[in-house]
Amino acid sequence: MRSVLVSALALTAGVAAHAATDTTDFKVKITITESCDIKTVAATDVDFLTHARSSATSNIDAQGNLAVTCTKDTPYAIALDMGQNSSASVASATNRRMVLTGNYVPYGLYRDASRTQLWGNVGGTGGDTLTGTGTAALQSIPVYGRVLSNAINVPAGVYLDTVRATISY
Repeated sequence: MRSVLVSALALTAGVAAHAATDTTDFKVKITITESCDIKTVAATDVDFLTHARSSATSNIDAQGNLAVTCTKDTPYAIALDMGQNSSASVASATNRRMVLTGNYVPYGLYRDASRTQLWGNVGGTGGDTLTGTGTAALQSIPVYGRVLSNAINVPAGVYLDTVRATISY
């Protein structure tokens, strides 16, 4: 009987050793940084289309779009430089200019469809940038343009300018 009891104790001791547990904790972590991308989708041009010289009796309006994707709840500001042919360093309705061989067609860029809020240059003052908040989805940002009716009395041809958009966040 003694051998059965010793065997039972040995078996019980082996089971108890395997039933012990121990624990530890570890962290699961991710760091999300604020980010904005203005290059995901190409901007669409502000194209004033084709007009006969001196034929405009009212202002010529056009619209393009910027595409912005920013982290959710990230505040941002978008500024537009003065283009490659500007006659001044501060935005006005006529100092951005499209050029063709020394001839210019002045234009203005605006943040609003009624074309009352000029869109300013990088580092500009007076609230002339467009501000917004990221949604984590693609946001289409309209750019409104205007050429004054008296500005197209220039030689025929294709007039161009290039404007750089900069997003700060």
